[in-house]
Amino acid sequence: TELIIILVIIVILFGARRLPEIGRGVGEAIKNFKKSTSEPSEIDVTPEKKNEGSEENAARVDSDRESKS
Repeated sequence: TELIIILVIIVILFGARRLPEIGRGVGEAIKNFKKSTSEPSEIDVTPEKKNEGSEENAARVDSDRESKS
């Protein structure tokens, strides 16, 4: 019964003329969503660049502090 009430409200809001257009749009959206979730996407295999310079600088600062103490 809830489904019938929802359908009546949709017909009142959008009108009977636009229902096929709306249904087509929803169907295409679902189709595209399923297609995008089922297809393996391109995998990025490039290694991430770590901020190595800042780690080296931090190590130098620590060693400088130890040598000054």
